[in-house]
Amino acid sequence: MPHLKVTPFDTSIIEQQIATSEMMTFCAKALNRHDMLIGVEHAGEEFLLQLKPDEKAYLLKYDKVSRPLKVNLLKEALESVSRELDLEVLSSNIAISNTKTALSSEYFKKIEDFENITYPKEKISVEVGFGSGRHLLYQAKKNLDTLFIGIEIHTPSAQQVLKQIELQGLENIWVVNYDARLFLEMLPSNVCEQIFVHFPVPWDKKPQRRVISPSFMEESMRVLRKGGRLELRTDSDKYFWYALETFFSVPKVEVEIRKNEALEVTSKYEARWLRQEKDIYDVYVKCTLESAPKEVTIDFNFNDVKYSKGIEDRLPQKALVFVGYFIHFERIYKISDRSLLIKCAFGSFDRPEHKYILLEEDSCRYFVSSPVKTTVNFQAHQKLAEQIMLTKGE
Repeated sequence: MPHLKVTPFDTSIIEQQIATSEMMTFCAKALNRHDMLIGVEHAGEEFLLQLKPDEKAYLLKYDKVSRPLKVNLLKEALESVSRELDLEVLSSNIAISNTKTALSSEYFKKIEDFENITYPKEKISVEVGFGSGRHLLYQAKKNLDTLFIGIEIHTPSAQQVLKQIELQGLENIWVVNYDARLFLEMLPSNVCEQIFVHFPVPWDKKPQRRVISPSFMEESMRVLRKGGRLELRTDSDKYFWYALETFFSVPKVEVEIRKNEALEVTSKYEARWLRQEKDIYDVYVKCTLESAPKEVTIDFNFNDVKYSKGIEDRLPQKALVFVGYFIHFERIYKISDRSLLIKCAFGSFDRPEHKYILLEEDSCRYFVSSPVKTTVNFQAHQKLAEQIMLTKGE
């Protein structure tokens, strides 16, 4: 990702420059650490740049939590900030691409878009972790009456598939660069024909990170129409048996199993495993019931929450664990005597959210966007607000 290495400089000039800056909005200094975060507004988006001081060189780079998906925005911001601060650049990888960035495509959708979206097709199918996109693109070409929503957390893979959508002239694919386990909660009930989960990462050493889980199974059965199915394809013996155990934990379920079935399209990884003569397992789980409509009213406003003197010293430093979720005030950055930027992790244990909270004298909000509207995130949000209020000075 884009970054600059610059000659060490007096960081106090950042605050001096903010008043007249074209982009910079604030500077937040980490408590008990030396790194800083610089607030940026550019091309209608808010995000953060991170400054990490070192004896030989300072690193100015993107912030992982708040970064925009359009990489050129990061490059432009880095270039502008370095110019405004008159920094001496030692090395750089921010050459601006003149080509249209793939993530600006109309077929790219943000997770927030699904809070209120119109689907162009009656039939909808979802592919989780599409990788190279061969299967996703094949299915879209074969089934033009169906909208295929591809979920991929690996940004370069999402970019490559968006390019292929444009090159192949496809109009029935949406790409979402997000965690599929959270995404399913954004879909209405009974809307999907199929959910494909092909060759998910086994995560044998970290099973809590697996896509297939009881909660994923529950959400899958909710969004699938009656008669629709979840399709798992894996080369992992352990994942296969784990998935079966998870699927059969459901009170009523129809499961079909096949082994070494050849599909009409093969990914490059599957081709490699077939050359190695590895077994390939297919598990099909049929949805047998129609689900009730999902009705969730969630408000992520902090209402009366605001900064109080000394709150940075009173917030709990360790993660707080509750039934089904947790909250953790991971790191605190001081903007001024009356404002903080707080880096938080919260939500469910296997699919946490990572956000910043901008806490000021008269307001409090998520920076730069609210969490995904899930029930567990709302529970965590309420607890975050409660903890900030509990630490309010007398």
